[in-house]
Amino acid sequence: MVMPTLLYTPSEFGLGEETALESKILGTTMPVLEVSLQPGETLLAEGGELSWMSATIGLRTSAGAGGGGMFGALRRAAGGSTIFLTEYTAQSGPGEVAFAAKLPGQILPLDLTPDGYLLQRHGFLCAFGDVSISAGFQQRLGSGLFGGEGFVLQKLSGSGKAFVELSGELVQRDLQPGERLLVHPGHVGLFPANMPFTIRTIPGIANKLFGGDGVFLVELTGPGRVLLQSLTLAKLAAELAHYLPNQSR
Repeated sequence: MVMPTLLYTPSEFGLGEETALESKILGTTMPVLEVSLQPGETLLAEGGELSWMSATIGLRTSAGAGGGGMFGALRRAAGGSTIFLTEYTAQSGPGEVAFAAKLPGQILPLDLTPDGYLLQRHGFLCAFGDVSISAGFQQRLGSGLFGGEGFVLQKLSGSGKAFVELSGELVQRDLQPGERLLVHPGHVGLFPANMPFTIRTIPGIANKLFGGDGVFLVELTGPGRVLLQSLTLAKLAAELAHYLPNQSR
């Protein structure tokens, strides 16, 4: 597997070279995940994320996949995922399924735990084995940059393997017990679900993106390991907006 250059080793943070499936990550800034399935093996992913696959792969889309039935599907939707998940199963022979990154960034393998991880709302890519996908946290933050969407985190837990997608370059921070780190919500990538965190308002910084009320930051408290992402969807959208046609004309 081709792994991006990061500050942690593969055995740390539940990330590993060895997964239950044969997989490889191709490319750099816009990576592609290719997963090989043997007959009878099934991979779970969000609906509509497929890039290409072998003719031996069968698809089944269901709201009940990912745990919790329809109620679980609604919880996934609240966490930024889709209601329907797709199961990819190798049927008549071995096959391959591929998923391309939606944004410049990194695709990472993640060993799931019962406590699980919290990650940015569009971080889940696919999983193998026992996996639960749900809303981890949701809060509206002001009337500017976040609007009605607010700060939303997905929660991944279980005993299987997952692949997650984070945006831009990644920075690792190891927090000691009681150590606090203040992070812009859009730069929060991934951290253990049992790590304490709160939303704080830092006054005195007038910013039109935040309605002039100050800046909202996520306060993470150690111990634990945090992955921060350099690219935020809000900043990317703001930069692209200058090049889009004026809809009011």
